Amino acid sequence: MKLPVAELHIHLEGTLEPEAILRLAKQNGVTLPWPSLEQLRDQYDFSNLQSFLDLFYTNLAVLRTRADFHEITLAYLRRAEASGVRHVELFFDPQAHLERGIGLGEVIGGIREALREGEERFGITHKLIACFWRHAPAASAMEILRTLLAEGHQIDGIGLDSSELGYPPALFRAVFDYARDHGLHVVAHAGEEGPPEYIVQALDLLKVERIDHGIRCLEDEGLVRRLVSERMPLTVCPLSNVRLRTVDTLADHPLKEMLVRGLNVSIHSDDPAYFGGYLDANFEAVDRELGLTNAERATLARNSIESSFLEEPAKSRLCAEVDFWLSAVGRDR
Repeated sequence: MKLPVAELHIHLEGTLEPEAILRLAKQNGVTLPWPSLEQLRDQYDFSNLQSFLDLFYTNLAVLRTRADFHEITLAYLRRAEASGVRHVELFFDPQAHLERGIGLGEVIGGIREALREGEERFGITHKLIACFWRHAPAASAMEILRTLLAEGHQIDGIGLDSSELGYPPALFRAVFDYARDHGLHVVAHAGEEGPPEYIVQALDLLKVERIDHGIRCLEDEGLVRRLVSERMPLTVCPLSNVRLRTVDTLADHPLKEMLVRGLNVSIHSDDPAYFGGYLDANFEAVDRELGLTNAERATLARNSIESSFLEEPAKSRLCAEVDFWLSAVGRDR
């Protein structure tokens, strides 16, 4: 019996597996710096977030057509279903494709077609979130956001990702104001490599509904108390944190402490093709290194569902399924 979960921190482009990268490169006539699978896999040893992003953005060159975006989205949904995912709020990076001359209609059209197909085939409901690069000018994000809305592209929210250090959330205040004024949900990466102050800015200036990552909140006791009081969701990605060296080892990961402190934390896979596993692999790795009771697994799953942008009664139905899972397996390990 699978534990039902919602995946809220997942970058579509980060699900592009090495085998698919090389196949799409050949199919689309794209020349990569690493022509063999072995050479490509050798690049997956990251020293920090930027070293990952350099590889990540290079590999995106293979995505050229609406069919490519449909294919990788459906491949993710197939794998997500095996992990117990019942609802996904999928990130994509419009700037990564626009700068290569790929139109928004091609990107979003392919993704949306696959999301609808995935709901029919796998029962996974969905939202779609356009994430803007924080290392690019905020004016670029605003221009793209205006275009997304003016052309009627189907997105449910916006986010903020890419290189964190040196790019505080405050830079994007006007973009997030505009998004909220137009009825979009708002989330932002903060407190992964950046300091707790970035989390505070995301809350106070961007007025986000979720913090993606947020693990450095524990360095600020007042911030922890605030996050607990507000039940602010923190979408934590354990395997990603270790691979990007923001946490030394999984045994050092603060997830258990965050649970004990009463933070609204949940587990997600971020960029699973690069970081060693999808949602089930993240749960398994945390359990192996930190130990999770079934009650803690259920709490993490329930937090993910309650932190989603699903409406009632869908949230309540999924939470009831979590409760049923827990009653079937028992509270202890």
